[in-house]
Amino acid sequence: MSSSPDPIDMTRRQLFGGVAETYDAVRPGYPSVLVSTVLDYAALGERPALEVGAGTGKATVPFATALTGPLTCIEPDPRMAEVLRRNTTAHPHVRIEVRNFEDRQSTDTRFGLLFAATSWHWIDPARRWDLAHDALAPGGTIALFWNPLGISDPHLHAALTEVDRRHGLTHTPHAVLASAFGDTPGHWPDMLGHWPAVDCATDDRFTDLRSLRFREEAQYGTADYLAYLSSLSMYAALPADHRAQVLADTADVLNTHGTGAPVERIHDLFLARRV
Repeated sequence: MSSSPDPIDMTRRQLFGGVAETYDAVRPGYPSVLVSTVLDYAALGERPALEVGAGTGKATVPFATALTGPLTCIEPDPRMAEVLRRNTTAHPHVRIEVRNFEDRQSTDTRFGLLFAATSWHWIDPARRWDLAHDALAPGGTIALFWNPLGISDPHLHAALTEVDRRHGLTHTPHAVLASAFGDTPGHWPDMLGHWPAVDCATDDRFTDLRSLRFREEAQYGTADYLAYLSSLSMYAALPADHRAQVLADTADVLNTHGTGAPVERIHDLFLARRV
């Protein structure tokens, strides 16, 4: 049923484990208002929850803190899962499975909530909605969310875009001005046409579709912003010498402007229920 049939680059999906510690240190988390909005919608009670592509636990920890029932986390990379285990030691109701979501058997547990934090786009688009439907109990909730950012300063944005152009990079975090995001959830270049509501609009297995946006301002110092870029698959995939040059050129731009990277972080959330 997917309207976004772009193939998944499995090589890039497997790059995150090599930067697991950096990923955990510099990737942003998710605001408490997003977590409470998901849980209010799901009305989960003691029913079990499932997280797909848990990574190092950027969303796992706030959800585990708020949940009273069991939470199963699926993370395919053992290096990411190792950090995830460390981050969830205070939450004994969290169980971690090191495998692909695509390998889940339809006879497994049915969940009252399935959520995916900046990971749903890595799941096979030809199968992900079937897998979600099979994983959810009747009336169960699917919650999908991402947190892109936009550069607030147009002059800094232009200078960083020039660095990207010289190095042949596209769709970097600073490729979009914060003001270009508008007010519509899913309205950003990497998601246009691929927002989950597009898939679900013609899928009568899901109902009560909602899309919401939360925004917050943030400031990265130069070192923190470079570390953030290093945690992204598009940078991790570059040859080491090329990556070093890109980051050095980016640092020169940030230091020249003297403010690091002022950004607006967008938190876009999609909610739906299994019929």
